[in-house]
Formats: sequence, structure tokens, C-alpha cells
Amino acid sequence: MAKEVIYSSHAPEPIGPYSQAIMAGNTLFVSGQIPIDSATGNLVSGDITAETNQVMKNLKAVLEAAGMDFSHVVKCSIFLSDMNTFPKVNEAYGQYFKTNPPARETVQVSRLPKDVNVEISCIAVR
Repeated sequence: MAKEVIYSSHAPEPIGPYSQAIMAGNTLFVSGQIPIDSATGNLVSGDITAETNQVMKNLKAVLEAAGMDFSHVVKCSIFLSDMNTFPKVNEAYGQYFKTNPPARETVQVSRLPKDVNVEISCIAVR
């Protein structure tokens, strides 16, 4: 099976040796996105709701580069630096999945890239 690198200039540049996403067959594997504003290159910080919305905007940009949207997402993984932020993250995240939300797990981790508070990855199917 061939794999295709998916890239969006409207999402942050990868900060390591990985692609924003890989399309394998009809399945899209989107790398974890952190709250970097691709227009400025700056981290969105200080408010977990704003950070989560930026992460979701980044995911949306990558999905759109593959000709998809949030309705195609079948699985998300949410990584938090502090599980106490879960209610606010969950509320912001939920705005992007009004019906038939994907499967998901949320875990607290000791540290995330660039010391951000939230990172989200997803898998989507065409």
C-alpha cells in the first residue's frame, strides 16, 4: 500500500522528523497538533480554551488538505499536561463534533512538546 504525505501551510510546520499527516489507502493519520498559530508561528497560551481551539483549527487545516473534515474523524487522542483542564478542553473540543463524535481517549502526560498544555491527534477515514 502506498502512503502519501499530506501537508497544509495553514497548520504549523512539523518540529521534528515527521509529517503533518499520512494518507494510507482511505485512512488519514494526523500527527499530534499543538496550539501554534501557523500565521504567526507563536504559541497560543494562557487560556486552555483558546489553546484547544487553536489545536482544533490546526487539525481542521490538515484534514482539509486531505479533502476531509471533522465528519471523517473516527478516533482522537488528547494529551493534557493537567487533567484538571479536562472540562474546558472537553467543552471546546465538543464544539467540533456536534453529532456522531469519534472514539477518543484523554490522558495526562508529564510533559508535551514546547511545554504546551494540550496536544490532539486524530485518525480519519474517507
